[in-house]
Amino acid sequence: MKRVLLSIRTYIIFFLLMAFIITCCITLFTEMLRQSAGFVLTEENTRQAAILTLLNVILLSAICTAIDVVRRKFMVERPVKRITEAAQRITEGDFTVRIEESDIFEAAGDFDEIIRCFNKMAEELSGVETLRTDFIANVSHELKTPLAVMQNYGTMLQQPGLSEENRIEYAKAITDSSRRLADLITNILKLNRLENQRIYPDKQTYNLGEQLCECLLNFESTWEKKDIEIETDIEEEVFIKSDAELLTLVWNNLFSNALKFTEPKGTVSLSLKTDGEFAVVKVSDTGCGISPETGRHIFEKFYQGDTSHAAQGNGLGLALVRQVIDIVGAEVAVKSEVGKGSTFTVRIKRGEV
Repeated sequence: MKRVLLSIRTYIIFFLLMAFIITCCITLFTEMLRQSAGFVLTEENTRQAAILTLLNVILLSAICTAIDVVRRKFMVERPVKRITEAAQRITEGDFTVRIEESDIFEAAGDFDEIIRCFNKMAEELSGVETLRTDFIANVSHELKTPLAVMQNYGTMLQQPGLSEENRIEYAKAITDSSRRLADLITNILKLNRLENQRIYPDKQTYNLGEQLCECLLNFESTWEKKDIEIETDIEEEVFIKSDAELLTLVWNNLFSNALKFTEPKGTVSLSLKTDGEFAVVKVSDTGCGISPETGRHIFEKFYQGDTSHAAQGNGLGLALVRQVIDIVGAEVAVKSEVGKGSTFTVRIKRGEV
């Protein structure tokens, strides 16, 4: 509609301009004939009228040219200059630049559309730059912590006369820190591959219940150590068509978080039900729960709402879950209450048996 209105406006302007020019030329021509010979067409008076009409056309053309120069100055060059200057600032790393849309003296339509797209691009680049800066800061912090622990305990291991008990304790601390460091690097690489779409889902039809049980059993030593009760309600013969390897990342992270945030003698529940064409997986715990503010950020990289458990993770698990869920075309949601626990729900389309 905006383009149509702009075209109509342009047509009216040109119509009035052409009507004015032609009217002036005809008026001048006929007036010259009337004054010189009373409308009697002779070679001489026709020549004079034609010369004066030509001069009039030249003058009017010069006036139109001047008007067009002024028009281009305000309606083309000004917005182009603003866009060019803003683009130059973007190339210099200033992602806060924004361009105001055209005023009444500038061209509407296409330039306004370009400006809106430019501002959207600058906003996205600003967000990416912020994420990049935060990512580097977070990675540096996460790398620094285990490295510092390894360095300190490595120094302590060099002490003479160290007891066997202390030696084992220090060696275990170094091993735990190195494992945490290795997990961090592994998760960063996985997340990078997922975000850059260098992992493509290999969809196959398989039994989702069997996969969930296998993943849960991998954490048997963890729940036995904390004396956590495991409750399962798994519907049989639920098949889905998806990438089993990628979804293993989802289940492992959800089980790991549920067990990590559940206090000893608590309960972790696993449910698998069908809902029409969807398979619905719910992983619940009786842990500390998540506040509404934390719930808005839990799928962000390196975000850890409960810092008391920070040493047990690196804040990348749920970011991986979100990336995998997006890639396989599933849905994930969380419902939580502080002090009562959390429930993560994943909905996946079912496959044919």
